[in-house]
Amino acid sequence: MGRLLDKSKKVVEAQLAGTTIRAIQGSMIAYEGNVSFKSAGFGGGDGVLAGMKRRATGEALSLMECSGHGVVYLAVGGQYVSVVDLANETLQVESQQLLALSGNLNTNVTFTGLRGGVGGQGLFTTTVSGQGQVALLSAGGPLIHLEVSPQYPLVVDPDAFVSARGQVTQSFVTDVSWRSAVGQGNGEAFSLKWDGHGVVSIQPAER
Repeated sequence: MGRLLDKSKKVVEAQLAGTTIRAIQGSMIAYEGNVSFKSAGFGGGDGVLAGMKRRATGEALSLMECSGHGVVYLAVGGQYVSVVDLANETLQVESQQLLALSGNLNTNVTFTGLRGGVGGQGLFTTTVSGQGQVALLSAGGPLIHLEVSPQYPLVVDPDAFVSARGQVTQSFVTDVSWRSAVGQGNGEAFSLKWDGHGVVSIQPAER
């Protein structure tokens, strides 16, 4: 498989040796060697169901395949990047924060609620499962990893959430009066609550 390395805080280096990686379309900033690029479609699965999800989310996870021998450099908007290794695990990722995939990984998109009470924008999460590597984006600084345990469930702002892994379940907290106290009364209907055992990663800046 192609190897993903976060060589810089804001650039991922994808090393190809006759292999293929998938990345968000438009994320290639440079490449070396004999590399070809083609559209890999929507990362939500195959067929009619994927098309329905794509239209419903309004957040097309448009992927490209990078194949061949060489190095591809990937970045998006100066955001920070982190590479996560998966060993037959499942990672839940906010769709906008996914940069690249390498290895034997499957993707799907699940609906997890309404993002805002006023606009009713959908909140969709991409699940990545299998064995390989995932490159994630974070705004405002590197990812912050927070542990979740039965004794200490975690509540996060949906606009700060990037990913979750482990035996964790997500629910919604609708008592978010704290937003007005800290000047974030922007119409969000809820916060995300995580229970179980695992790690939730957040970004320092909101989307």
